[in-house]
Amino acid sequence: MRQLSVDIGSHRVIDQLDVSFAAGSLSAIVGANGSGKTTLLRTITGLLTPTTGSVTIEAGTRRDLGYLPQRSEVDRSFPITVHDFVASGLWSRCGSWRCLSAQQRSAIDRALIQAGLRDRQRCLIGSLSGGQFQRMVFARLTLQDPGAILLDEPFNAVDGRTVGIMLDTIARWHSQGRTIIVVSHDLPLALHHFPQTLLLNGTASCYGATRDILSPSRLADTRAKPAAGAADIPAVGIA
Repeated sequence: MRQLSVDIGSHRVIDQLDVSFAAGSLSAIVGANGSGKTTLLRTITGLLTPTTGSVTIEAGTRRDLGYLPQRSEVDRSFPITVHDFVASGLWSRCGSWRCLSAQQRSAIDRALIQAGLRDRQRCLIGSLSGGQFQRMVFARLTLQDPGAILLDEPFNAVDGRTVGIMLDTIARWHSQGRTIIVVSHDLPLALHHFPQTLLLNGTASCYGATRDILSPSRLADTRAKPAAGAADIPAVGIA
């Protein structure tokens, strides 16, 4: 992002942001409500157009991005099984009508097992709990095989088992060389699982090693300069 500014209506949500996420990096985005976290992800994916400045994806295109919005846009009443929903992650490579290869079927089974959903694969997606549904979406992202993955508040309102499975999945994606960017309001989780953090606060931002960005002094300074209409960032202790 170079001198990136994004307006929503008459309000400037992001103002002249300069930041680069290195290929293969694992980064959290944190900040107060209204500081531009979701707006930034939507701008990177092309769902929003910058007011000024630019977003550049080197050695790839937006088709190489996997994106999980904060609230899934999937119609949970649609009559599709968990297995077929996860398998839809392969559609870009096999199409809607081509038969799956043995290797692709094995990949689907592996994704279901890793998500803890093999015993639910013949169930309709509407029967899943919130945590199971989130794990299912993660399994489909795995099969989409994107080079970079953007997740908006994936840990919000899910059970502890699901959080653990998702963190394991994110770690596995990272070990495969993918670029991972995750919006989270959970500062201790960001501290312990994400090496890099972008702290947004309206017109201010800083990006670097998580232990530096989430230091008590840095957070105190950020809370002293809140974004317009933003809630305070909670304090976090660093052991």
